[in-house]
Amino acid sequence: MTGYVATAETEVAAPAEHVWAALTDPGQIEQYMFGSHVESGWKAGDRIVWRGEYEGRRYEDHGEILEVEPGRRLVMTHYSPLGGADDVPENYHTLTYELHQADGTTRLTLTQDANASPEAAEHSRANWEKVLSGLKAVVEKRSPDSEDAKSGGERTSS
Repeated sequence: MTGYVATAETEVAAPAEHVWAALTDPGQIEQYMFGSHVESGWKAGDRIVWRGEYEGRRYEDHGEILEVEPGRRLVMTHYSPLGGADDVPENYHTLTYELHQADGTTRLTLTQDANASPEAAEHSRANWEKVLSGLKAVVEKRSPDSEDAKSGGERTSS
C-alpha cells in the first residue's frame, strides 16, 4: 500500500456471506453508500462504476476489481473526479475489504491507500466509518441471525 492509509472497521452480527452480499449487491450498496448506483460483474479485471450525488454534486467514480475471494476478501481500485485530481493511475486508491467470521459475527475491515496526507487519510477513515455503519445496519436488519432481527428490529442492548 502506498501513501497514507485509512482504515475503518465494524463488527456485524451476521455470517460472512450476508456481509459479502451487502458488499456486492447493488441494491444493498445503494442503501448504505450515499445512494450510489454501482455497476460491476464482480470478477477480477471487471470495471466498477459508482454513480450518484454527494453533498449536492453529481459524480461518476470508477475503478477495477483486482481480487475476489467470496466471503473473505474484495480488492478494487477507486478514482473519484470529485477530488479534482487527474484520472491517472497514481491518483487511484486501492480499497481492500477483508471479512473474518467467528461465532456468528463478521469483522469487516476496509483499508484505502494512497491518501495524500494524514488529514486526507483521517477524512477518508471517517467517511468509510459512516459507510460501514450503514452496511452494518442494512445487514443486521436483513439477517435472521442478528439480535435486531430476533427482537423484531428493536435493539435489545447498547
